[in-house]
Amino acid sequence: MERKRRSVAGIAVKDGRLFIARRKPGGELGGKWEFPGGKAEEGESDEAALLREYAEEFGLSIRTGPLLAGASFTHKGLVFGLNAYRIFFEEGEPRENTRLSEHTEWRWAALGEIERLDFAGSDRGLFPGLEMYLKHEAGIKE
Repeated sequence: MERKRRSVAGIAVKDGRLFIARRKPGGELGGKWEFPGGKAEEGESDEAALLREYAEEFGLSIRTGPLLAGASFTHKGLVFGLNAYRIFFEEGEPRENTRLSEHTEWRWAALGEIERLDFAGSDRGLFPGLEMYLKHEAGIKE
């Protein structure tokens, strides 16, 4: 039986808003917003993949926290599991001059705003779990 491929997303939160970035034009995800992250390499833990991806894509050092949400998606006929982890920026948050290698811009956005953006379909599966996390973090009882 073929193993499910793994992707990871890093979820940074500031004042109830989430860190998102818009991918460069080109390819299936070109121009779409996403929770930054990527594919975990063979033998690489989810946490190590996030540290690598944030260093490569933004030149930023992060530390990982708990698993917040999970989803699955199909890409080019292959099934991927997507795990979203809470992350924390080690040297403060991104700044205007933050290096962007895979993206054209980044910003902080509320989940309600994100739901209206042209967001990567694979990441949309994370919205219910992230909504629950944000309510819990804010101390909102259902």
